[in-house]
Amino acid sequence: MALLALLLDQVSKALVLRSIPEDTSVTVIVGMFDLVNIRNRGAAFGFLNRSDIEWQFWLFLAATIVAVCAIIALVRSAQESPCLFTGLGLVMGGALGNLVDRLRYRAVVDFLDFYCRDWHWPAFNIADSAICIGTILACVILWRTPSSQTRRSTGQPSDGGQA
Repeated sequence: MALLALLLDQVSKALVLRSIPEDTSVTVIVGMFDLVNIRNRGAAFGFLNRSDIEWQFWLFLAATIVAVCAIIALVRSAQESPCLFTGLGLVMGGALGNLVDRLRYRAVVDFLDFYCRDWHWPAFNIADSAICIGTILACVILWRTPSSQTRRSTGQPSDGGQA
């Protein structure tokens, strides 16, 4: 799942970079949806998007690497749950897709722009979508999993720690 999310993200960004000049938009659905070619130096959905802060690049780079390592550790215990495994795979693929951009361009390529009149949702990409969908899926699975089953899948004792 991670590889699929990563490939879809990178292919879609390559098409955008080849087809749409930077800081330009192409209307797809009038008054609702444009394809754009913008760079996001911040976090998801443009949060902290400032180009004048060098340490921010390193912070987001380190945070992504830590997140990918944490997901790899979690995946081992998630193999018993295909939905959780899928959710974590989507998060990891999205994180890696944006990591590739940060390493190549020192920014993330965003291209999906949804809006209604003067209200715009911040531009995003396939990687951001994979991260959001994967996170929601993983949270729902963990929320719906009885706590004893969760402890068993993570290797924790199910009797409150008493042997």
